[in-house]
Amino acid sequence: MKKNLSILLSLILTLTIYSQPKVKTGLEVLKEENFKPLQGKRVGLITNPTGVDNRLRSTIDIFYESPEVNLVALYGPEHGVRGAHGAGEYVGSYTDPYTGVPVYSLYGKTRKPSNEMLKGVDVLVYDIQDIGSRSYTYISTMGLCMEAAAENGIEFIVLDRPNPLGGNLVEGNLVKDGFFSFVSQFKIPYVYGLTAGELALYLNDTRLKAKGLHCNLKVIKMQGWKREMTYEETGLFWVPTSPHIPDADSPFYYALSGIIGELGTISNGVGYPLPFETFAAEWIDAEKFAKEMNKLNLPGLLFRPISYKPYYSYGKGKILHGVHVYITDYKNVRLSETQFKAMEVLHKLYPDKNLFAMADSSRIKMFDKVCGTDKLRKKFEKNFKFDDIKEMFYSESKKFKELSKKYYLYN
Repeated sequence: MKKNLSILLSLILTLTIYSQPKVKTGLEVLKEENFKPLQGKRVGLITNPTGVDNRLRSTIDIFYESPEVNLVALYGPEHGVRGAHGAGEYVGSYTDPYTGVPVYSLYGKTRKPSNEMLKGVDVLVYDIQDIGSRSYTYISTMGLCMEAAAENGIEFIVLDRPNPLGGNLVEGNLVKDGFFSFVSQFKIPYVYGLTAGELALYLNDTRLKAKGLHCNLKVIKMQGWKREMTYEETGLFWVPTSPHIPDADSPFYYALSGIIGELGTISNGVGYPLPFETFAAEWIDAEKFAKEMNKLNLPGLLFRPISYKPYYSYGKGKILHGVHVYITDYKNVRLSETQFKAMEVLHKLYPDKNLFAMADSSRIKMFDKVCGTDKLRKKFEKNFKFDDIKEMFYSESKKFKELSKKYYLYN
């Protein structure tokens, strides 16, 4: 009896581990089509470690081993095609040791593929998991690759993947002239509520069209994905998109604290095993701060007092005090405003601690780049009240959400 029960439990565990996800990514759909859109073409693949199938096999290796695909070039975004580089680290071009295929870096001297890099390529395929925030550079790479493809008459295919923030959350102002950069490449909100494929359609119809270009674009749609889904609800494995986005809910925390982290005057958990999940500094009283943050009754959020010693980054080797943020409702939380609310409370508790005045000029410049404007900071800094920038923060995102519905591929 015990033996039969053991076998039954083992079978249940096996079925649980290998049960099929609710969502098929664009890669899975392409495989089921026997790579038909790529047959007879010389393929260039833009990817990184997040490009995997449901059994965690790399898109690189799948393409290389398939007799239907002629893989001739690889293109790597920030962190590299195999993910071996840190944030902001220069990546050079080289030959992939596993396949012998040349790898061209798009996060070194060149961020847009040159004509030379595209020589002998008929179609560019993009397969990267994004995190739904404008400042994350993978979408910048996608847009520049689309532009290069349009200029060189090369087909562009996006293998679509879920937006881990879902498809309904849209927050923040649009990027203003003079503030476009690799962390704010496009005129979209900070949290933009589109999949990579939907964003590609939008960019083709707006950004490229404005330049007199048109990309021969095809999106291999997912099957089973819905806009209200969190990533856990897809049933897909999460592969860390970069060193500080280790978990499926990390994209939520990135949007919640990534902007304030640019100042370098407060810890947001980077350098400790809670990346983007804290607000902390040596001079903060953790209990008071947590109490004041919880009094705001921010939807979908709770704050716990915390003290910790970062291993690197801001506050390395020092005891910091602050709050650990918990998201309790992923559907209704307002992410990117939270860091401004935290600054509002800190200014109330410590009026002599101006996080902007404490930052150096290069950090302020980066903060503005990520915000897509300096108007947000300048207006907020006058009184340290989120209400002063609320209209600027949300009015444009509401308009964008309505406009972007035209490009929805999923309900």
